Amino acid sequence: LLLPPLPPLQLSGGEFDGAKAYKDSKVCNMLTMRELHRRYSGDGKITFASLYPGCIAETGLFREHYPVFRTLFPAFQKYVTKGYVSEAEAGRRLARVVADPSAEFDKSGVYWSWSNESGSFENEVSDEVADGDKGQKLWELSEKLVGLA
Repeated sequence: LLLPPLPPLQLSGGEFDGAKAYKDSKVCNMLTMRELHRRYSGDGKITFASLYPGCIAETGLFREHYPVFRTLFPAFQKYVTKGYVSEAEAGRRLARVVADPSAEFDKSGVYWSWSNESGSFENEVSDEVADGDKGQKLWELSEKLVGLA
């Protein structure tokens, strides 16, 4: 059985860069959420959302970084940027978006964020994420890659 050649490790075709791959994956998640919203939220029975709960600085995400980075980054997020969020708090924020019965989270196609000062808010998406054509192309490519096209 011959398999087709693998695509480049980075969408850009360059060498693998973990930070860029992470960022690209978040953009793809948000493009997919917005495409799901466009395709399936018309009757109001399903809502689609994405979430940035804050910087969860003490996970395995940084396991490949230098030890000094893994030590200093959480402190930097806690005391300088004030963007640090524990895994437990990030989980609570996710649970609110998914299950809070209030009307606050009853919107589809929204990118939710959190501020330690003001709480949850509806965030603006980047121009890249707002590009509906790009979202549709990602959807169609995904269908093709998993054999649904």
